[in-house]
Amino acid sequence: MKRWKLETRRGALAWGMAGGWLAAVALAMLPAVGQAADGAGYPAKEIVFVVPYPPGGNSDNLARIYADRLRTKLGGTIVIENKPGGTTSLGTGVVARAKPDGYTLLLATSTAFTVLPHLRNDLPYDPVKSFTFVGSLAGYLPVLAVRNEVPVHTLQEFVDYARKHPGKLSWGSAGVASGGHLAGEILKKDARLDMLHVPFKGSADSLTAMLGGHTDFLIDGVGLEAVKSGRARGIVTFASERNPELPNLPTPKESGFDVTLPFEGFWGVAVPAGTPQAIVDRLAKATQEILQEPDTRKRFGNISLSASWKTGPEYAKDIESSRAYYGDLLKTVNLSQ
Repeated sequence: MKRWKLETRRGALAWGMAGGWLAAVALAMLPAVGQAADGAGYPAKEIVFVVPYPPGGNSDNLARIYADRLRTKLGGTIVIENKPGGTTSLGTGVVARAKPDGYTLLLATSTAFTVLPHLRNDLPYDPVKSFTFVGSLAGYLPVLAVRNEVPVHTLQEFVDYARKHPGKLSWGSAGVASGGHLAGEILKKDARLDMLHVPFKGSADSLTAMLGGHTDFLIDGVGLEAVKSGRARGIVTFASERNPELPNLPTPKESGFDVTLPFEGFWGVAVPAGTPQAIVDRLAKATQEILQEPDTRKRFGNISLSASWKTGPEYAKDIESSRAYYGDLLKTVNLSQ
């Protein structure tokens, strides 16, 4: 008691008020903790959806379509935060370090979980242990598009032109080890071409560079609208099937080329490891319902994506298989550590 008498009256009053305030806060939080544990009352505050790419590209467009529908399904506020950098590693790391309470989501990319682990040993996350996967979202149907000034109309003409002009053609991508980068490297290797890769921070930047004449082509879904509007020329859909939005554009195989296709990749949704299972289940249920909606599937198709739902465990298995696949593939294009 004598010790406390040394405090000023104001200090003692502040201590008492602070103690009472802390107790009140602790009591007020008890129902919220219970709600988080069983999923009831979720969401009770704003959800942040981290996109590890800048605005304007396919990943960002996908995230906005999904977030728009998820907002309606959950009845809460969802804010998209673009965190580009490190070819998706920066944004992915941000979510890995976030509180596992269901209020920070990640647009998971195949690059972050299947490619970068083979290229870097300093990733700010563990691709196996840092996350719980909610489920998959979409597969990819990228387009090999050239600027209109490049005098080619078919894949055969493209290859012939590149061979006649070694070192002249350049292509842009969303960054080193991104899907568009790997596709170009594979085309170089399989068709024995000499071409220059130019990495950007995102797909939108690579498209702007091509349309501005700074690069010659790209292999990316972001080229879809440019081809449809006539601002660029489509050569092939760089996938195993045609893009429904460009039904007359053949695949490489249909064009007579047996090239490796790295785009069996995908996007999904992930949360920090330790997120309550009830919240993960609620997000999964909402996501599955969203991907079944005809309007969502149509909107995905408009940006060269195909809606693809798999549960979190199924998605995790696909990622594991894909990681092994890319481990071998990266060695063939001299991109492994």
